[in-house]
Amino acid sequence: MKLWLLYLTLTNLVAFCLMAADKRRAQKRRWRIPEHTLFAAALAGGSLGAWLGMYVWHHKTKHWYFVLGMPLILIAQIALAFWLGGWFHVV
Repeated sequence: MKLWLLYLTLTNLVAFCLMAADKRRAQKRRWRIPEHTLFAAALAGGSLGAWLGMYVWHHKTKHWYFVLGMPLILIAQIALAFWLGGWFHVV
């Protein structure tokens, strides 16, 4: 369990930092981080970090597929965690 929490913490931190780095690169008109990489970080477990990064850095908030996609990935991951953890049987 501790290893899983460490993985999620690091993955969310990476996703958060990727949003910051892409925002910085956009402002400097430099090479950008591909959108599929941002989504891959979210799908790998960093959806909360990516979602928070979007709004902290005001980045990708005008793209509907990020505005809807990141919270939907987060909801799906939370539902999967409940299902895998057997918490739905309690309710």
